[in-house]
Amino acid sequence: MSAESFSHAAEALRSSDRDRYLATLVLSGAHRDAVTALYAFNADVASIRDRVSEPAPGEMRLQWWSDALEGKEHGAVRQNPVADALLDTIDRYSIPAGTLLRLLGARRFDLYNDPMPDLQSFEGYAGETVSTLYQLAAMILNDGETIETGDAAGHLGVAHAMIGHLRAFGHFSAQGRIMLPWMVFEANGVREGEIFTGTESEGLAAALGQISELAADHLAKAETAIAQLPGQLKPAFAPLAVLKAQYDLLQNHATGLFAPVPDDADWRKITRLTWWNWRNR
Repeated sequence: MSAESFSHAAEALRSSDRDRYLATLVLSGAHRDAVTALYAFNADVASIRDRVSEPAPGEMRLQWWSDALEGKEHGAVRQNPVADALLDTIDRYSIPAGTLLRLLGARRFDLYNDPMPDLQSFEGYAGETVSTLYQLAAMILNDGETIETGDAAGHLGVAHAMIGHLRAFGHFSAQGRIMLPWMVFEANGVREGEIFTGTESEGLAAALGQISELAADHLAKAETAIAQLPGQLKPAFAPLAVLKAQYDLLQNHATGLFAPVPDDADWRKITRLTWWNWRNR
């Protein structure tokens, strides 16, 4: 990976996905470079919806990345520094392109306004878009050797996605999007229109509370599974420390179901990541 491509990937990640950028700071050397490239790719894909006015150009961007991963128009692709860094990382650490292609496929959901139908669909989406990143980061820390992280990546990915979407519930609602399992809202008597108009109700509070409990369960299971992993893989899962703090802030948030949720300052997150990493070596 060229130094310039890595620097660009790190800057792109820092500006577009602050939490994952901070998580790379507990890594070192070539491992940090590779995980940064992976996360910068993810940040670009995750932000496509916000950069397009309708699904068609978003589909084109996803197809561009798909072509890049499949080796089409290779020369032009390498002119994109994030793609250049990612492709070198794939080569160096034997990252399976098929896994990243499935991530792209899952991200098509973001381009449309269909509600997330049920818990099984949400867990599948989280698995392909978040758990995958933990799995591949662990593979990088294992120097490209396939490693089974199983429940650790699976549960932490679902918890990460749930906490993120609970925190952003008001933001997505204002966009006319339901990213959490609609089945849970429906079971509590919530109507789509109430969500899109920012109407609070006991049913909505109950639904969000139930999803929050599911997130807590996944966090606990992830923590148990991570404790069983080899020490050299654990830094890939350091975001657990930040997610636990963000979950606590969610629980103590009392200014409205649609209101923005407070977050820790960067220095607190860095402290949490560093301390967790030191304790779990």
